[in-house]
Formats: sequence, structure tokens, C-alpha cells
Amino acid sequence: MRTLHKITSVKRKLEDELSSPWFYAVCTMGGMISAGTTHLAITPLDVLKVNMQVNPVKYNSIPSGFSTLLREHGHSYLWRGWSGKLLGYGVQGGCRFGLHGSASAQIFADMALCPFEAINVRVQTQPMFAKGLLDGFPRVYRNEGLAGFHRGLFPLWCHNLPFSMVMFSTFEQSVEFIYQNIIKKKKQDCSKAQQLGVTCLAGYTAGAVGTVISNPAYVVVSSL
Repeated sequence: MRTLHKITSVKRKLEDELSSPWFYAVCTMGGMISAGTTHLAITPLDVLKVNMQVNPVKYNSIPSGFSTLLREHGHSYLWRGWSGKLLGYGVQGGCRFGLHGSASAQIFADMALCPFEAINVRVQTQPMFAKGLLDGFPRVYRNEGLAGFHRGLFPLWCHNLPFSMVMFSTFEQSVEFIYQNIIKKKKQDCSKAQQLGVTCLAGYTAGAVGTVISNPAYVVVSSL
């Protein structure tokens, strides 16, 4: 009875911690930092990706696409839109993980992201449009009004909702598969380095699978 009472007490304490405002605040901050810095780091790839989607004839492969961008615009062009990636996906990550990663959380996260993405795609594909967020936001508002910031919201939902659902489910399955079939140990029996390796590999796999499934909708976002 004493052991049962102790287990129940620990379980109740854990449930209280997971439902506390502090827990969600930590998840929000973790989501903002991880999502913002990750998208910031891959800005050059994102610049190329968007241009390949908008102008596939001119940018028809990764090597030739990078060569064309560097030849026509220089190295600095590869970092166009970095502020939109850092802030926009930081906000999105904060909403998605702060609201605990569900599909409903992604809906609100994309509503927060969409204005940043509207500026970002224009900055990356139209050299003379703007340099970044500071001059991009007023220009879109002046030319298109508030509606201009959410033109791509529906295709963004079509991209990110399947991506999130596939990513989270694939991640859990990948972690379980790696421990059971590759490492052949329980998580608690592995070193911190092994656990980190499993997390990174499972995250890469989940992101790749989610991207393949959801990419067509992002082509629409870029085109809009």
C-alpha cells in the first residue's frame, strides 16, 4: 500500500508539472530557439529552394542553381530573408511546441508565420522588392493591404499540417525502431551521446519523410 501510494503521488506530481504554465513556457521558449536557429542556419538552401520552385527552368538543379545565384547576385544574396526565417519560424516554433505540437497548434502557428513568409518569399525571389522585414512589411501593406500578408495561408496549412502530423508520428516510430533494431538497448541503458544520436537520426528521418509528403503545397506558397 505504501509503495502504491508513493507511485500515485509521483504520478500526480508529474501530471501537475506537465500541465503547469511553467512547462508550457519552457516548451514555447525551446520551440522558438530551436525552430528559429534551425531555419536561420539553412537560409542559403531555402533561398535556392524557393527560386527553384518559382523559376524551375533557370534553377533546375542544386549545383547549377547555387552557381547562378552566386554569379548574378553574390554571396550575400544567399542570406536574403534570414531575419524572416529567424523571427517567423521562431514564432511558429514557439506556438507549435508551446501548444504541445498538435494539429490545432500548427493552425495557430502558421497564422503567426504567414506574414513573415509572405515577406520572405518576395525578398528571396524578387531582388528589387526589399532587403528584409523592415522595408518589406510596409511595402506589402502599401501595395496589397492586410490581405497581402495572408495570401498563402491556406496552402501553408496544406503544407505544414501534414508535415507536423507525419513528422511527430514518424519521429516516435523511428526512435522506437532504432532502439529496438539497431542499438538493441532500452533508452535508459544508453549513454547520453547515444540518446542524442538517436534523437538526431530520428529527427532527420521524420523531417525528410514529412517534407516529401508536404512539399507540393509549399510550391504553391512560393508561387503565390
